[in-house]
Amino acid sequence: MKKVFPTAVAALEGLTFDGMTVMAGGFGLCGIPENLIVALRDTGVQNVTAISNNAGVDDFGLGLMLQTRQIKKMVSSYVGENATFAEQYLNGELELEFNPQGTLAERCRAGGAGIPGFYTKTGVGTLVAEGKEHKEFNGETYIMETGLVADLSIVKAWKGDKEGNLIYRKTARNFNPMMATAGKVTVAEVEELVEVGELDPDQIHTPGIYVDRIVEGTFEKRIEKRTIREA
Repeated sequence: MKKVFPTAVAALEGLTFDGMTVMAGGFGLCGIPENLIVALRDTGVQNVTAISNNAGVDDFGLGLMLQTRQIKKMVSSYVGENATFAEQYLNGELELEFNPQGTLAERCRAGGAGIPGFYTKTGVGTLVAEGKEHKEFNGETYIMETGLVADLSIVKAWKGDKEGNLIYRKTARNFNPMMATAGKVTVAEVEELVEVGELDPDQIHTPGIYVDRIVEGTFEKRIEKRTIREA
């Protein structure tokens, strides 16, 4: 099956529908699928449940889809950089399923591995634990969390080949690899697309078996908060 698509718009064709669940990789603004997020917004899809470490910023990343009110629910661990998110949430216009960051990562990994649920100590005794099953192991209390699976996962990698094998760089490895495995369909965008055989097999983080479509893009790589110091 041909996996390479000429544009992000083409790569999403036929994959979107109202009420869908989308996983979007990245950590803050690092390693986010910039082009696929814009293309997803431009499909006009509505009532999206977005699973992401963060909600982008007001005019970048998933913040673009919050501006257009296409997201009805966020499953996230950090949303503090987005005033649009805060306004919609406080006004009761946006649902939020808040997760400790490690729990969110493990929920995505579990979903990709076919694990429906797991137990963790994180969140015990807090609002995170409300309504969840509690169980004791070796005298310690744990809560059960469920694995996450999305209708569509959109991820961003540094390099990829035409079979969809992916290599990430640094911070981009935090959520992208897990989310790439947990989508019923996974679409990847890469900075550099190479021929099959050009990637060192020992360096591949996501095997191409998980990736259905791939596109080469250009990236702004915006920085959330630029901090500098004098020499």
